[in-house]
Amino acid sequence: MAAGTTPVFVAVDIGASSGRVILGRLTDAGPELDTVHRFPNGAQFLGGALRWDVDALVAEVLVGLRRAGEAAARTGDTVMSIGIDTWAVDYGLVDDAGTLRHLPFSYRDERTAASIDVVHHAVPPGQLYARTGLQFLPFNTVYQLAAERSLQGVQALLIPDLLAYRLTGERRTEATNASTTGLLDAATGTWAEDLFAPLGLSPELFPPLVEPGTLIGRLLPAVASATGLPADTAVVAVGSHDTASAVAAVPADTPHFAYISSGTWSLVGVELDAPILTAESRTANFTNERGVDGTIRYLRNTGGLWLLQECLREWSVEGPEPDLAGLLAAAADLPPNGPIIDADSTDFLAPGSMPARIRRAAGAPPGGLPTREAVVRCILDSLAAAYARTLQDAVRLSGHRIDVIHVVGGGSQNALLCQLTADRTGLPVLAGPVEATALGNVLVQARAVGLLDGGPGSSGPPLAGIRAAARRSARTVRYEPAERPAATARVPSAT
Repeated sequence: MAAGTTPVFVAVDIGASSGRVILGRLTDAGPELDTVHRFPNGAQFLGGALRWDVDALVAEVLVGLRRAGEAAARTGDTVMSIGIDTWAVDYGLVDDAGTLRHLPFSYRDERTAASIDVVHHAVPPGQLYARTGLQFLPFNTVYQLAAERSLQGVQALLIPDLLAYRLTGERRTEATNASTTGLLDAATGTWAEDLFAPLGLSPELFPPLVEPGTLIGRLLPAVASATGLPADTAVVAVGSHDTASAVAAVPADTPHFAYISSGTWSLVGVELDAPILTAESRTANFTNERGVDGTIRYLRNTGGLWLLQECLREWSVEGPEPDLAGLLAAAADLPPNGPIIDADSTDFLAPGSMPARIRRAAGAPPGGLPTREAVVRCILDSLAAAYARTLQDAVRLSGHRIDVIHVVGGGSQNALLCQLTADRTGLPVLAGPVEATALGNVLVQARAVGLLDGGPGSSGPPLAGIRAAARRSARTVRYEPAERPAATARVPSAT
């Protein structure tokens, strides 16, 4: 690195509906993020199934990397490394020549319905949970693999690992995302290889595991040429499951916190030192996913703003673009104790006809949810109720005390949802940062080159340096619980 230049880091952060390439730098005032490229994403019906257009994603990533390099050059800074995070569970099958067998399926495709019983016949659900600690979801990777016609002659690369392979030519499996496959031993953080044979899987199906902060490789010459970045630019493993990066950047100053990573889905839980693999935990459908620094994200995957996003999409087709701010203001003026739906129901998994499905689920006859703002309020009340139930269970099952709830991600901007969450749980809510995923991505990279304290082998608490940096830059909004009727669920404090 040339004298006088500032190291900067590139976060490639791709969600199920959009992607961003963000340039991050550390300053005396804290981390700064600059979004240099945004692009849409979404599963498409291709070849009779719901799939991801990986080639289009790679093209957008290359555009973003070029813009990041140009932005760094304008300020005389040096791009040190690139980190990639995306949604979990989905993968591409790559042969020895590096060719995709087919475009990756989306977790929202219905193909896994017939494979769930196949998996559970080979490995009973209780045994599966006792080893992997993974919440049952019908689209977990293990069920998707069981739906494949053949796995001969290919490796499975989870989506961020597939993108890293396209950039570097190196195949690795990052550990936080591996923990969402249903094939990782929750206690050891290694592959549960004894499960592979009963499921008809090869132990070599996935590339070797790496932890966040590990060098994956350096840019291929063609990628360096396409982006203008130096050929020795590193691609570093981060918390490649976007929730792992988001939770790493929670600006907590106490271990007694809960988090809600709020976006298309809501990931609601607490951070633990060790997994909870009891039958009671399985019955409650809690998951033990790995976090940065070997932490355990003990959480439940609950319904999210997908319900609202789908309603807005449908309403925009019906007429003028809906005014979200106006809808939220009108929804806030509606009285409490309105209809509640099960926001976690798989009935809301697929796209299409969302307002009608919500009205039916609410048991509302024609006119029962007569307005759009009534539908919006129903969604947000239902999400807040789901959050309260989930955190009650988390305290009961883990004994982990909760003093504050951190809401990060896009949902942290929804003031009504944050206030309803405080009201339902009886706990203060700290909302922000919005770009927690990208922030966590950048800070793991910065720590990998020695710019932050802590990391594996450190004597301090996990993530201490990353969270201290996050607190220096995080702009949070505090929501205090309002007085609510006695029937409102509250989250107890565990001792």
